[in-house]
Amino acid sequence: MKNIPWPRMIALVDMNAFFASIEQADHPEWQGLPVGITNGRTGTCIITCSYEARAYGIKTGMRLREARQRCPDFIQIPAQPERYAAVSTRIMAALEDITPVIEVFSVDEAFLDLTACQRLWGSPGRIGRLIKHTVHQASGLSCSVGLSGDKTTAKYAAKVDKPDGLTIIPPWEARAALAPLPVTALCGINTGIGGFLAERNVHTCGDMAKLPISELARRFGNPGRRIWYMCQGRDPEKVITRVPAPKSMGHGKVVPPDTRDKAVIHTYLLHMSEKVATRLRRHRMEAGVFSIGLRIRQGWIGDTLKTAYPTQDGRRIMALCDVVLNDYWRGEGIFQVQVTALHPQPKGRQLSFFEDDTQKTDACNRVMDQVNTRYGEFTLAPARLLKRSDMPNVIAPAWKPFGHRKTI
Repeated sequence: MKNIPWPRMIALVDMNAFFASIEQADHPEWQGLPVGITNGRTGTCIITCSYEARAYGIKTGMRLREARQRCPDFIQIPAQPERYAAVSTRIMAALEDITPVIEVFSVDEAFLDLTACQRLWGSPGRIGRLIKHTVHQASGLSCSVGLSGDKTTAKYAAKVDKPDGLTIIPPWEARAALAPLPVTALCGINTGIGGFLAERNVHTCGDMAKLPISELARRFGNPGRRIWYMCQGRDPEKVITRVPAPKSMGHGKVVPPDTRDKAVIHTYLLHMSEKVATRLRRHRMEAGVFSIGLRIRQGWIGDTLKTAYPTQDGRRIMALCDVVLNDYWRGEGIFQVQVTALHPQPKGRQLSFFEDDTQKTDACNRVMDQVNTRYGEFTLAPARLLKRSDMPNVIAPAWKPFGHRKTI
Protein backbone atom coordinates (compact mmCIF):
# COMPACT_ATOMS: atom_id res chain seq x y z
CA MET A 1 0.00 0.00 0.00
CA LYS A 2 1.33 3.42 -0.93
CA ASN A 3 2.52 5.49 2.01
CA ILE A 4 0.30 8.59 2.42
CA PRO A 5 2.07 11.62 3.94
CA TRP A 6 0.68 12.93 7.19
CA PRO A 7 -0.75 16.48 7.20
CA ARG A 8 1.82 17.23 9.89
CA MET A 9 4.66 15.10 11.29
CA ILE A 10 6.54 16.02 14.46
CA ALA A 11 9.22 13.96 16.19
CA LEU A 12 10.57 14.29 19.71
CA VAL A 13 14.09 12.96 20.23
CA ASP A 14 14.72 12.09 23.88
CA MET A 15 18.19 10.90 24.93
CA ASN A 16 18.29 7.99 27.37
CA ALA A 17 19.82 8.86 30.78
CA PHE A 18 21.94 11.30 28.79
CA PHE A 19 24.67 12.34 31.23
CA ALA A 20 25.04 8.85 32.69
CA SER A 21 25.12 7.30 29.21
CA ILE A 22 27.95 9.63 28.16
CA GLU A 23 29.97 8.65 31.23
CA GLN A 24 29.37 4.95 30.58
CA ALA A 25 30.41 5.39 26.93
CA ASP A 26 33.58 7.23 28.02
CA HIS A 27 34.33 4.63 30.70
CA PRO A 28 33.49 1.10 29.45
CA GLU A 29 34.22 -0.28 32.91
CA TRP A 30 31.03 1.45 34.11
CA GLN A 31 28.76 -0.05 31.47
CA GLY A 32 26.02 -2.17 32.97
CA LEU A 33 26.64 -0.74 36.45
CA PRO A 34 24.48 1.54 38.65
CA VAL A 35 26.01 4.99 38.20
CA GLY A 36 24.72 8.45 39.06
CA ILE A 37 25.83 12.01 38.34
CA THR A 38 26.22 14.62 41.07
CA ASN A 39 27.30 18.24 40.87
CA GLY A 40 30.94 17.65 41.74
CA ARG A 41 32.41 15.07 44.08
CA THR A 42 30.95 16.98 47.05
CA GLY A 43 27.44 17.11 45.54
CA THR A 44 24.85 15.23 47.57
CA CYS A 45 21.90 15.34 45.13
CA ILE A 46 21.64 13.04 42.10
CA ILE A 47 21.24 14.93 38.81
CA THR A 48 20.53 11.77 36.80
CA CYS A 49 21.41 8.09 36.92
CA SER A 50 21.75 5.07 34.68
CA TYR A 51 18.93 2.62 34.05
CA GLU A 52 20.84 0.06 36.09
CA ALA A 53 20.59 2.43 39.07
CA ARG A 54 16.91 3.12 38.37
CA ALA A 55 16.23 -0.59 38.76
CA TYR A 56 17.02 -0.09 42.47
CA GLY A 57 14.50 2.77 42.76
CA ILE A 58 17.18 5.47 42.51
CA LYS A 59 15.98 8.59 40.69
CA THR A 60 16.78 12.20 39.88
CA GLY A 61 16.66 14.45 42.94
CA MET A 62 17.40 11.66 45.42
CA ARG A 63 20.09 12.26 48.02
CA LEU A 64 23.32 10.32 47.65
CA ARG A 65 22.96 8.77 51.10
CA GLU A 66 19.59 7.22 50.22
CA ALA A 67 20.91 6.00 46.87
CA ARG A 68 23.74 4.15 48.62
CA GLN A 69 21.29 2.66 51.11
CA ARG A 70 19.27 1.27 48.21
CA CYS A 71 22.36 0.15 46.29
CA PRO A 72 25.67 -0.20 48.19
CA ASP A 73 27.51 -0.59 44.85
CA PHE A 74 26.19 2.73 43.52
CA ILE A 75 28.94 4.68 41.69
CA GLN A 76 29.02 8.45 42.12
CA ILE A 77 30.37 10.44 39.14
CA PRO A 78 31.07 14.20 39.23
CA ALA A 79 29.26 16.06 36.44
CA GLN A 80 31.16 17.27 33.38
CA PRO A 81 28.73 19.83 31.90
CA GLU A 82 31.11 21.00 29.17
CA ARG A 83 31.42 17.42 27.92
CA TYR A 84 27.65 16.88 27.92
CA ALA A 85 27.03 20.18 26.11
CA ALA A 86 29.60 19.26 23.45
CA VAL A 87 27.92 15.90 22.79
CA SER A 88 24.51 17.57 22.64
CA THR A 89 25.78 20.16 20.16
CA ARG A 90 27.09 17.35 17.94
CA ILE A 91 23.75 15.52 18.06
CA MET A 92 21.70 18.62 17.24
CA ALA A 93 23.96 19.47 14.29
CA ALA A 94 23.57 15.93 12.92
CA LEU A 95 19.77 16.09 13.21
CA GLU A 96 19.79 19.18 10.99
CA ASP A 97 20.83 16.86 8.15
CA ILE A 98 17.36 15.30 8.42
CA THR A 99 15.37 18.53 8.72
CA PRO A 100 16.41 22.15 9.22
CA VAL A 101 13.25 22.75 11.26
CA ILE A 102 14.52 21.72 14.69
CA GLU A 103 13.80 23.08 18.16
CA VAL A 104 16.35 22.29 20.85
CA PHE A 105 13.98 21.79 23.77
CA SER A 106 16.71 21.00 26.31
CA VAL A 107 20.22 19.61 26.33
CA ASP A 108 18.83 16.09 25.79
CA GLU A 109 15.60 16.70 23.85
CA ALA A 110 14.71 18.15 20.46
CA PHE A 111 11.58 18.55 18.36
CA LEU A 112 11.84 17.97 14.61
CA ASP A 113 9.24 19.11 12.08
CA LEU A 114 9.35 16.44 9.37
CA THR A 115 6.22 17.46 7.48
CA ALA A 116 8.07 18.61 4.38
CA CYS A 117 10.57 15.73 4.48
CA GLN A 118 8.22 12.76 4.25
CA ARG A 119 8.57 12.16 0.52
CA LEU A 120 12.35 12.40 0.90
CA TRP A 121 12.79 10.03 3.83
CA GLY A 122 9.82 7.68 3.49
CA SER A 123 7.42 6.11 5.98
CA PRO A 124 7.14 7.15 9.65
CA GLY A 125 8.90 3.96 10.69
CA ARG A 126 11.78 4.57 8.31
CA ILE A 127 12.10 8.19 9.47
CA GLY A 128 12.12 7.15 13.12
CA ARG A 129 14.86 4.59 12.50
CA LEU A 130 16.84 7.19 10.54
CA ILE A 131 16.67 9.60 13.47
CA LYS A 132 17.90 6.94 15.91
CA HIS A 133 20.71 5.93 13.55
CA THR A 134 21.75 9.57 13.08
CA VAL A 135 21.93 10.14 16.83
CA HIS A 136 23.97 6.98 17.34
CA GLN A 137 26.38 7.89 14.55
CA ALA A 138 26.92 11.36 16.04
CA SER A 139 27.34 10.29 19.66
CA GLY A 140 27.51 6.53 20.08
CA LEU A 141 24.41 6.80 22.28
CA SER A 142 20.85 5.54 22.01
CA CYS A 143 17.71 7.64 22.16
CA SER A 144 13.95 7.21 22.28
CA VAL A 145 11.86 8.76 19.52
CA GLY A 146 8.18 9.66 19.45
CA LEU A 147 6.41 10.50 16.19
CA SER A 148 2.98 12.03 15.84
CA GLY A 149 1.15 14.97 14.31
CA ASP A 150 1.76 17.48 17.11
CA LYS A 151 4.39 18.34 19.72
CA THR A 152 2.49 17.21 22.80
CA THR A 153 1.62 13.77 21.46
CA ALA A 154 5.16 13.30 20.09
CA LYS A 155 6.61 14.10 23.52
CA TYR A 156 4.25 11.62 25.16
CA ALA A 157 5.11 8.98 22.55
CA ALA A 158 8.85 9.33 23.23
CA LYS A 159 8.24 8.37 26.88
CA VAL A 160 6.18 5.27 26.08
CA ASP A 161 9.06 2.93 25.26
CA LYS A 162 12.26 3.89 27.08
CA PRO A 163 15.11 3.33 26.78
CA ASP A 164 15.96 3.08 23.08
CA GLY A 165 12.36 2.99 21.88
CA LEU A 166 10.43 4.17 18.83
CA THR A 167 6.72 4.91 19.25
CA ILE A 168 4.54 6.10 16.39
CA ILE A 169 1.09 7.59 17.01
CA PRO A 170 -0.58 8.68 13.77
CA PRO A 171 -2.41 12.02 14.07
CA TRP A 172 -5.81 10.35 13.74
CA GLU A 173 -5.04 8.13 16.74
CA ALA A 174 -3.62 10.86 19.00
CA ARG A 175 -6.86 11.78 20.76
CA ALA A 176 -7.60 8.19 21.75
CA ALA A 177 -3.97 7.63 22.84
CA LEU A 178 -4.00 10.61 25.20
CA ALA A 179 -7.57 10.19 26.48
CA PRO A 180 -6.77 8.02 29.56
CA LEU A 181 -3.79 10.13 30.65
CA PRO A 182 -4.06 12.51 33.63
CA VAL A 183 -3.99 16.08 32.29
CA THR A 184 -1.04 16.83 34.59
CA ALA A 185 1.01 14.19 32.73
CA LEU A 186 1.30 16.54 29.76
CA CYS A 187 4.22 18.96 29.51
CA GLY A 188 3.22 22.47 30.57
CA ILE A 189 0.22 21.57 32.74
CA ASN A 190 1.33 22.26 36.30
CA THR A 191 -0.51 21.66 39.55
CA GLY A 192 -2.11 25.13 39.43
CA ILE A 193 -3.75 24.53 36.08
CA GLY A 194 -4.39 20.93 37.09
CA GLY A 195 -6.30 22.12 40.16
CA PHE A 196 -8.37 24.53 38.03
CA LEU A 197 -9.30 21.64 35.72
CA ALA A 198 -10.01 19.23 38.59
CA GLU A 199 -12.52 21.70 40.04
CA ARG A 200 -14.36 21.35 36.72
CA ASN A 201 -14.16 17.54 36.74
CA VAL A 202 -11.43 17.43 34.11
CA HIS A 203 -8.97 14.83 35.38
CA THR A 204 -7.93 13.03 32.20
CA CYS A 205 -7.26 14.30 28.70
CA GLY A 206 -10.45 12.60 27.58
CA ASP A 207 -12.43 14.72 30.02
CA MET A 208 -11.26 17.92 28.32
CA ALA A 209 -13.80 17.66 25.50
CA LYS A 210 -16.55 18.26 28.09
CA LEU A 211 -15.12 21.67 29.03
CA PRO A 212 -15.77 24.62 26.70
CA ILE A 213 -12.55 26.08 25.31
CA SER A 214 -13.85 29.54 26.24
CA GLU A 215 -13.60 28.71 29.96
CA LEU A 216 -9.88 27.99 29.69
CA ALA A 217 -9.37 30.99 27.43
CA ARG A 218 -11.03 33.35 29.91
CA ARG A 219 -8.80 32.14 32.74
CA PHE A 220 -5.45 31.56 30.97
CA GLY A 221 -5.70 33.32 27.61
CA ASN A 222 -3.94 31.77 24.61
CA PRO A 223 -2.02 29.25 26.77
CA GLY A 224 -5.41 28.02 27.99
CA ARG A 225 -6.62 27.55 24.43
CA ARG A 226 -3.48 25.59 23.64
CA ILE A 227 -4.02 23.29 26.64
CA TRP A 228 -7.54 22.52 25.42
CA TYR A 229 -6.16 21.38 22.06
CA MET A 230 -3.13 19.63 23.60
CA CYS A 231 -5.32 17.25 25.60
CA GLN A 232 -7.06 16.16 22.40
CA GLY A 233 -3.92 15.44 20.40
CA ARG A 234 -4.19 18.66 18.41
CA ASP A 235 -1.46 20.86 19.91
CA PRO A 236 -1.24 23.80 17.47
CA GLU A 237 2.20 25.05 18.54
CA LYS A 238 4.82 24.99 15.81
CA VAL A 239 8.39 23.78 16.15
CA ILE A 240 10.19 26.98 17.20
CA THR A 241 13.58 27.41 15.57
CA ARG A 242 14.28 31.01 16.57
CA VAL A 243 15.58 31.88 20.03
CA PRO A 244 14.04 35.20 21.10
CA ALA A 245 16.16 38.04 22.46
CA PRO A 246 16.93 37.53 26.15
CA LYS A 247 14.62 39.02 28.76
CA SER A 248 17.22 38.24 31.41
CA MET A 249 20.64 36.68 31.91
CA GLY A 250 21.34 35.14 35.26
CA HIS A 251 23.50 32.72 37.18
CA GLY A 252 22.94 31.13 40.57
CA LYS A 253 24.75 28.69 42.79
CA VAL A 254 23.92 26.53 45.78
CA VAL A 255 26.12 27.36 48.77
CA PRO A 256 26.99 25.03 51.67
CA PRO A 257 23.70 24.65 53.59
CA ASP A 258 22.97 27.30 56.23
CA THR A 259 26.06 29.39 55.44
CA ARG A 260 26.35 32.40 57.77
CA ASP A 261 29.93 33.47 57.03
CA LYS A 262 29.66 36.83 55.27
CA ALA A 263 33.01 36.39 53.52
CA VAL A 264 31.89 33.09 51.99
CA ILE A 265 28.58 34.57 50.82
CA HIS A 266 30.46 37.55 49.37
CA THR A 267 32.71 35.21 47.37
CA TYR A 268 29.72 33.35 45.92
CA LEU A 269 28.06 36.63 44.92
CA LEU A 270 31.29 37.83 43.33
CA HIS A 271 31.53 34.55 41.43
CA MET A 272 28.00 34.96 40.01
CA SER A 273 28.53 38.67 39.27
CA GLU A 274 31.58 37.88 37.17
CA LYS A 275 29.77 35.06 35.35
CA VAL A 276 26.87 37.36 34.47
CA ALA A 277 29.24 40.14 33.38
CA THR A 278 31.26 37.76 31.22
CA ARG A 279 28.10 36.48 29.57
CA LEU A 280 26.88 40.02 28.87
CA ARG A 281 30.20 40.89 27.25
CA ARG A 282 30.25 37.68 25.20
CA HIS A 283 26.98 38.70 23.58
CA ARG A 284 27.83 42.42 23.42
CA MET A 285 25.08 43.37 25.83
CA GLU A 286 24.73 45.45 28.96
CA ALA A 287 22.07 46.01 31.60
CA GLY A 288 21.15 48.67 34.11
CA VAL A 289 18.79 46.63 36.31
CA PHE A 290 19.84 43.56 38.28
CA SER A 291 17.97 41.17 40.56
CA ILE A 292 20.08 40.01 43.52
CA GLY A 293 18.73 37.17 45.64
CA LEU A 294 19.77 35.17 48.69
CA ARG A 295 17.75 32.08 49.54
CA ILE A 296 17.18 31.50 53.23
CA ARG A 297 15.13 28.77 54.89
CA GLN A 298 11.92 30.81 54.64
CA GLY A 299 12.38 31.80 50.98
CA TRP A 300 14.25 34.52 49.09
CA ILE A 301 15.51 37.89 50.30
CA GLY A 302 17.03 40.61 48.13
CA ASP A 303 15.86 43.23 45.68
CA THR A 304 15.94 44.56 42.16
CA LEU A 305 18.54 47.33 41.99
CA LYS A 306 19.78 49.74 39.34
CA THR A 307 23.24 50.85 38.34
CA ALA A 308 23.84 54.52 37.51
CA TYR A 309 24.02 53.52 33.84
CA PRO A 310 24.00 50.23 31.91
CA THR A 311 27.04 48.07 32.52
CA GLN A 312 28.71 44.76 31.67
CA ASP A 313 31.39 45.04 34.35
CA GLY A 314 31.45 42.56 37.21
CA ARG A 315 32.66 45.09 39.77
CA ARG A 316 29.64 47.33 39.24
CA ILE A 317 27.29 44.36 39.50
CA MET A 318 29.06 43.25 42.67
CA ALA A 319 28.49 46.70 44.16
CA LEU A 320 24.75 45.98 44.02
CA CYS A 321 25.35 42.60 45.66
CA ASP A 322 27.11 44.39 48.50
CA VAL A 323 24.02 46.56 48.99
CA VAL A 324 21.86 43.45 49.38
CA LEU A 325 24.39 41.77 51.66
CA ASN A 326 24.71 44.83 53.89
CA ASP A 327 21.13 46.13 53.89
CA TYR A 328 18.90 43.06 53.47
CA TRP A 329 20.77 40.18 55.10
CA ARG A 330 20.42 39.85 58.86
CA GLY A 331 22.68 36.89 59.46
CA GLU A 332 20.24 34.18 58.35
CA GLY A 333 21.67 30.93 57.00
CA ILE A 334 22.05 31.11 53.22
CA PHE A 335 21.42 28.16 50.89
CA GLN A 336 21.71 29.71 47.43
CA VAL A 337 22.65 32.96 45.68
CA GLN A 338 21.32 34.37 42.40
CA VAL A 339 22.45 37.32 40.26
CA THR A 340 20.34 38.20 37.20
CA ALA A 341 20.63 40.99 34.62
CA LEU A 342 17.15 42.14 33.62
CA HIS A 343 16.22 43.47 30.18
CA PRO A 344 19.74 43.38 28.71
CA GLN A 345 20.24 45.57 25.65
CA PRO A 346 22.89 45.67 22.91
CA LYS A 347 25.97 47.63 23.95
CA GLY A 348 27.06 50.59 21.88
CA ARG A 349 24.73 53.40 22.87
CA GLN A 350 26.13 56.90 22.89
CA LEU A 351 27.36 57.86 26.35
CA SER A 352 25.48 60.60 28.15
CA PHE A 353 27.32 63.65 29.45
CA PHE A 354 27.21 62.33 33.02
CA GLU A 355 28.45 58.79 32.42
CA ASP A 356 31.96 57.63 33.26
CA ASP A 357 34.37 56.84 30.46
CA THR A 358 34.61 53.04 30.55
CA GLN A 359 37.27 52.63 27.86
CA LYS A 360 39.99 51.45 30.26
CA THR A 361 37.64 49.06 32.06
CA ASP A 362 36.34 47.70 28.75
CA ALA A 363 39.89 47.16 27.45
CA CYS A 364 40.88 45.32 30.64
CA ASN A 365 37.79 43.12 30.44
CA ARG A 366 38.48 42.33 26.79
CA VAL A 367 41.98 41.08 27.60
CA MET A 368 40.66 39.03 30.53
CA ASP A 369 37.93 37.49 28.35
CA GLN A 370 40.43 36.59 25.62
CA VAL A 371 42.71 34.85 28.13
CA ASN A 372 39.81 32.99 29.73
CA THR A 373 38.39 31.92 26.38
CA ARG A 374 41.74 30.40 25.44
CA TYR A 375 42.85 28.91 28.76
CA GLY A 376 39.61 28.29 30.63
CA GLU A 377 37.00 30.10 32.70
CA PHE A 378 38.47 32.32 35.45
CA THR A 379 42.09 31.69 34.50
CA LEU A 380 42.22 35.46 35.07
CA ALA A 381 39.81 36.62 37.77
CA PRO A 382 39.62 38.72 40.94
CA ALA A 383 41.92 37.22 43.56
CA ARG A 384 38.96 36.63 45.87
CA LEU A 385 37.68 34.02 43.42
CA LEU A 386 40.66 31.77 44.11
CA LYS A 387 38.51 30.59 47.04
CA ARG A 388 35.33 30.17 44.98
CA SER A 389 33.21 27.05 45.11
CA ASP A 390 34.74 23.91 43.62
CA MET A 391 31.26 22.80 42.53
CA PRO A 392 31.10 22.53 38.71
CA ASN A 393 28.91 24.76 36.61
CA VAL A 394 25.56 23.37 35.52
CA ILE A 395 23.62 23.29 32.26
CA ALA A 396 20.49 25.42 32.46
CA PRO A 397 17.15 23.83 31.43
CA ALA A 398 16.88 26.42 28.63
CA TRP A 399 20.36 25.68 27.25
CA LYS A 400 20.80 25.93 23.47
CA PRO A 401 23.83 25.04 21.31
CA PHE A 402 23.88 28.58 19.91
CA GLY A 403 23.14 32.20 20.87
CA HIS A 404 22.90 33.74 24.32
CA ARG A 405 21.66 30.48 25.85
CA LYS A 406 24.85 28.63 24.93
CA THR A 407 26.26 28.97 28.40
CA ILE A 408 27.18 26.79 31.35
